[in-house]
Amino acid sequence: MYSVPIAYLLWFLGGCGIFGLHRFYLGKIPSGILWACTGGLGMIGAIYDFFTLPRQVQEANLKRAILSPNQVHIHHYGEPWVDISIGGKTAPVDNPEHAILRIAKENKGVVAPSDVALAANISLDEARKTLDAMVSKGYADMRVRKTGTIVYTIPEMLDNDAPLEDI
Repeated sequence: MYSVPIAYLLWFLGGCGIFGLHRFYLGKIPSGILWACTGGLGMIGAIYDFFTLPRQVQEANLKRAILSPNQVHIHHYGEPWVDISIGGKTAPVDNPEHAILRIAKENKGVVAPSDVALAANISLDEARKTLDAMVSKGYADMRVRKTGTIVYTIPEMLDNDAPLEDI
């Protein structure tokens, strides 16, 4: 994990930011070279970095957590939820069927495969297969909108006031 105090120390030791040591520390190698060659972009970039260094450290830590497989942990606590923890913070991700039901409830019974793919963190093909499986089991219906796009509906969650042609 990168540290704000160390980043400021390197900023100070690097000629108040003009040599770009803090940027090298944060993994910003190209801009570190640019800072070293241009004197921190004529000191303007060095001053900018002084005020934005805490945010830069936070972004570098997040990037490091996302790119480092040893810091990203996926825990399966049963079928309904998957927890993805990055740097100790946990974000729940719906399983496909729960995502479908939640989206259907939010959208008055209408679900698109792209919404499911985003909510469940799966591919569009997987989302469509899950929706097709729900259709084959009788839990959902497939419809084609006037625009030609395919959507799925969950009958018990449909808005009874909306005409079926609009779906």
